[in-house]
Amino acid sequence: MKPPFLSVILPARNEESRLPRTLERVFAFLEEQSYQSEVIVVENGSTDRTWQIARKFAGVHKNLRLLREEVPGKGLAVKRGILEAGGKYRFICDADLSMTIEQLSLFLPPACDCDIAIASREAPGAVRHGEPYYRHLTGRVFNTLIRLLVLPGLQDTQCGFKCFRAPVAEDVFRFQTLTGWAFDVEILAIAQHHGHQVLEIPIHWYYEEKSKVSILRDSWRMLLDLLVIRGNMRLGRYDSSP
Repeated sequence: MKPPFLSVILPARNEESRLPRTLERVFAFLEEQSYQSEVIVVENGSTDRTWQIARKFAGVHKNLRLLREEVPGKGLAVKRGILEAGGKYRFICDADLSMTIEQLSLFLPPACDCDIAIASREAPGAVRHGEPYYRHLTGRVFNTLIRLLVLPGLQDTQCGFKCFRAPVAEDVFRFQTLTGWAFDVEILAIAQHHGHQVLEIPIHWYYEEKSKVSILRDSWRMLLDLLVIRGNMRLGRYDSSP
């Protein structure tokens, strides 16, 4: 079979409440497009009915593929989905759909055709809806650390919607070492290190009150991960093979 134009990778851990609505919206959007697509749900370590719900949808949608990782970790789930996808473009999609799926077109030709396009809540034209001030402030502080330690020039690395050209995805994800929330900072650092173009796409972003990110716990973990990334860079662990 001809490889799809687009693969949508959706990591899902304990998403029984949000997954049905998200998949319905994703498939409704994709069915209106002229290109061939696939959706890959990567369930990892759920203790609820996420897997059963995904299987039910797979019985209806033949272009839905299911993968399962027993070990929790969003980075691990995304890496598995990205590397097993077949699309010319590979799009990471958060299960909360805090970016409406219709904005996916902004990341694909003819609107955009670059190595990596990432959703940005800080690029000119972006709009945040309903986000508490303290969450925004915390995010800006963390982004300042990211720019100082790892990724100068990128204003928003943590929004969970990112699109990769297939050869670029296969290049950078094979070097990934982190499996937690900061995995995407590592991926973008590897991409820049390998000379790939990264473009921030301004989006409308809607705050989700049920966010799984804990400001105190995850900010500390992410800081430690930034130091790991910086150390790996200095040790040459992200260097491309000759």
